[in-house]
This record gives sequence, structure tokens and C-alpha cells, in this order.
Amino acid sequence: MKMKNKNLYNYILGIADNSLILGQRLGELCGHGPSLETDIACTNMSLDLLGQVRSYYQYAAKIAGDGRAEDDIAMLRKEREYFNVLLVEQPNTDFGYTMARQFLFDVYHFLMLTELEKSTDLNLSAVAKKSIKEVSYHKRFSSDWIKRLGDGTEESHNRIQTAINDLWTYTDELFHQTEADKAMVAEDVGVDVAKLKDAYYDEVNAVLEEATLSVPESKYFQKGGKQGIHTEHMGYLLAELQYMQRTYPNMEW
Repeated sequence: MKMKNKNLYNYILGIADNSLILGQRLGELCGHGPSLETDIACTNMSLDLLGQVRSYYQYAAKIAGDGRAEDDIAMLRKEREYFNVLLVEQPNTDFGYTMARQFLFDVYHFLMLTELEKSTDLNLSAVAKKSIKEVSYHKRFSSDWIKRLGDGTEESHNRIQTAINDLWTYTDELFHQTEADKAMVAEDVGVDVAKLKDAYYDEVNAVLEEATLSVPESKYFQKGGKQGIHTEHMGYLLAELQYMQRTYPNMEW
């Protein structure tokens, strides 16, 4: 790909792909939530994330300058060309997993956007400023559910603990930096996510403690998503996400 600012392009994809894939996962719950209120809340969060994604991809398309539009960037890449973290592509095993995944990402997302607001890139700063209000709600919603499930019945406690234990292995990758990340940090455009790590685990651990849940002791972490190396779940997710565009090429609506 020949473009003037490939690092900025890849940096934007790294942020946007997280929200696209998590939005797709939340969208799967439409009509399948445990209650009508929760069902609507999850699909509304999905819409929030996809709205943010549109702003990022529109900017990325402008930088690429190769005739692609936001939909092309969102829908027509191959699996290895998506740079989302592994956490967001994990399936909705049960409601506990859905909320644990949401919570573990929301805490990071809010911290990252708080710093992105300070970016010297006015486009990214503006998207962050607009998105942070929505993500603040997402974090409050998922944190409340962690507390309700953790300090609820024996079964809800055990299920949310299992989900936290299983998803914990994907949290460290949130703070890894790609070459594009490092280049953008050096230009005061991007966020140095490595500096968010302590604040992240402090906040997550405090909520888990309040929810009477144990903080996993695992020191073994998974990575690869930021380099385009994904879990087996990603292919199935993309098959559904890309179905219309692949089946009816160049369709418009």
C-alpha cells in the first residue's frame, strides 16, 4: 500500500477494529438478551461503537486516498488485515462472558479515549471527545453487571468468575504497541497505551473486589490480534459480518 501516512492509517485501524468487532459481537445479542431491557442496552452499545467506527474509517479512507469508502475498509479486508485485540472477538458463551468481555474492554477504552482527546490530530481528538460520553456509559453498565453477577447467587458468582478467569489472558495485549502505535506516539498523535496499564488493573481489580470476585493470578497472556493473528472465532465472525458484501459485490443501499 503506497500512501503518505501509512502509520496513521494503521493506527486508526487498530483503534477502529476493536470497536467494529466488539460491536458485531454485541449485535449478535439482538433478540437474544436475557431480558428486554438488557437486550436493548447491548444493541444500543453496539450502535454506539459502530457510530464511532464510521468516523474512524471515514478518516482512514481519506488518508488512504485509493477510492475506498468506509464500508470497503470495514467489510472487505481479509482476516489478517484486521488489527483488533483478541479480547473483543471472543464469543458470547453466556451472559457472564458477554459482560466480562465488555467490562475488561470498557475500562481500557475509557482510559485510552481520555488520552486520545489530547491528540495533536484534531480529527482523532474530535472523535475521542464525542465517543467518551458513550463509553463512560458502557463502562458504568458493564461494571454494574459485574457487581450484580459477582455478588448475586452462587451460580451467577461462579459463572462470572469463570468468564473473568478465561478472558483475563487477553487483557495484557491491550497495552502492547505496534510499530504504527510507536510512530504515532512519537508525533504526539497516538496514545502510549503502555502507560495506562497500572491504572487499568487498579480499576479492574477494585471492581472485582467489590463484586466479591477473585483477581486471576494467571501470568500467561495471549497476543497476536494487533499483528493480524487471530483466534479461530474471528473467521466465523467475519463470514457473518462480510456476507452481503461478498455475496453481492458492489451492492449499494
